[in-house]
Amino acid sequence: MIEQDTIRLLRECDAGVKMGVESIEEVVDRIESKEFRQVLVESRHQHDELDREIQQQLDRYKDDGKEPNPMAKGMSWMKTNAMLMIDNSDQTIADLMTDGCNMGVKSLHKYLNEYKAADESSKEIAKKLVNLEQKLAVDIRSYL
Repeated sequence: MIEQDTIRLLRECDAGVKMGVESIEEVVDRIESKEFRQVLVESRHQHDELDREIQQQLDRYKDDGKEPNPMAKGMSWMKTNAMLMIDNSDQTIADLMTDGCNMGVKSLHKYLNEYKAADESSKEIAKKLVNLEQKLAVDIRSYL
């Protein structure tokens, strides 16, 4: 049970970190403010570092990880592009990114509760990802 929950939690972290990176990549070139852009670039770098840690853990279990849900990716892409067609501003991007961070935090807490038997190192990875998402949401508040 421990190994199964560990792998499942790591897979969800893998999908979550990939979704975060894709979301950042989708909007970073549209940002006007250099400071805001730098916040997202740094967050992407931190997501990439955590992704390497997740991949190392998954490799230990000989698991390929998990891609983000295609439906969630599609809905995110549609919402982002629709909102930016209406208002292509840093404020809109900050709003979209904040919503994404909040959804990620909510999902990760759900998975931490669901996979209670996961080992401590995978729980720590999930908590690191939660902290990354929460920090990004705080760091971009001034652009809302």
